[in-house]
Amino acid sequence: MHVLFADDEEQIREVMRRELPRLGYRVTICPDGLTALDVLKRERIDCLLVDLHMPGLTGIQLIEKAREVRPEVEAILMTANPDIKSAMEAFKHGTYLYLDKPTKLTDIATILGRVSERREGRRLMAALMHRLNRAEGKGDLIGEHDSMKAVRKLIGRVAPTDSTVLIRGETGCGKELVARAIHEHSLRADKPFVAVNCGALPETLIESELFGHNKGAFTGADMTRVGLFEVANGGTLFLDEIGELPLAVQAKLLRVLETGDIRRLGDNENIHIDVRIVCATHRDLEKMVSEQTFREDLMFRINTFELRVPAFRERIEDLETLANHLVRRHRRDGVDGHLFTPEAIDELRGHQWPGNVRELANVIEHASVLCDSLPIGVEHLPAHFSRRRLRDDLLNAKPMSLKEIEQLAIDRAMERHSGNKKAVAEELGVSLKTLYNRLNEANENDSAAA
Repeated sequence: MHVLFADDEEQIREVMRRELPRLGYRVTICPDGLTALDVLKRERIDCLLVDLHMPGLTGIQLIEKAREVRPEVEAILMTANPDIKSAMEAFKHGTYLYLDKPTKLTDIATILGRVSERREGRRLMAALMHRLNRAEGKGDLIGEHDSMKAVRKLIGRVAPTDSTVLIRGETGCGKELVARAIHEHSLRADKPFVAVNCGALPETLIESELFGHNKGAFTGADMTRVGLFEVANGGTLFLDEIGELPLAVQAKLLRVLETGDIRRLGDNENIHIDVRIVCATHRDLEKMVSEQTFREDLMFRINTFELRVPAFRERIEDLETLANHLVRRHRRDGVDGHLFTPEAIDELRGHQWPGNVRELANVIEHASVLCDSLPIGVEHLPAHFSRRRLRDDLLNAKPMSLKEIEQLAIDRAMERHSGNKKAVAEELGVSLKTLYNRLNEANENDSAAA
């Protein structure tokens, strides 16, 4: 971390010139505010540690101008004559701390350590957000099939409202992506989007996760915890697999939807929240209502606006467009439109996709890892694709002996791996020696037949 220290007292400057590098910081020393401002314009400074009263520019004026040059810079102001007016002015310009002089070197070391951790936290958060955005992308729904056009049209209608939305569809078809699109096209787009998989939360913890708890509310509650409703305040809370909620939690959720109030576990006071609820499920809620495992009043309450996401097999025409999009999450080489061989596309089209788009994403990630250079070929697809091809060949072939079936499997694997015998042996689950024996037998049989 590069620290700029500015003070008109020479003795303090010399102490800082000597001690700050010992603490592990790069330091630039300035005798006044104008010199410090000049340094700020020329060098990348991470933290200002400046005196309030200096010739040329006061510490507050320096911090104000520093914000224009480097908005991200941290600022610490020191003064031997503290007063409320200057403190308020300092904090108005984003000063991190306002210190009384003299200040112990150990205290400065601690404060700079906190500033360094704060900067690292921001950097880490920025990196995580970059990775998240790259992994998830925006809530844009890929595909031009009529069913997807209808979904986008409905999103455009409901997103600007505060209506509760119920998204229905099979597991893996992209319900969370639809929920994100609703949020991103809503008036809450600049507020939090919080997603929670209700089926992944233990029943004993789900209330605490959603509503929060006070310290001592139950065994193990050693600190107060803010629930996800509070985290999402002002934004959107996406309750995925809402059909998995226990009945007791369903009753509390209904109350929140009707009143806008939550209550942490162990608390006697309500907290008013402003959250837009979007729910999703792959289950038949009507059947669950008849079986008394889902509250009928809650189903009516969350089903203000229903939106169905089609299964991937229902819009298989979008496969190539979506597959290209998914490849671009992992790869930047290759030429658009030539990311897959025609044979690989045929293989993908022939699959039934029981896992929907999520399964496709996993297949594309697998292939992207195996493929040294694009385009992706049949040999880069997971093994179950080759087994399906073998089954299709066997169904369409004349009756064969076990040895002929075995040889057909070897021949197909040799084609996929371009003759790489080690890769073929690994895929077929045999030793390299066994593979060589089978290949030698085949060659001998071919020679004898000739």
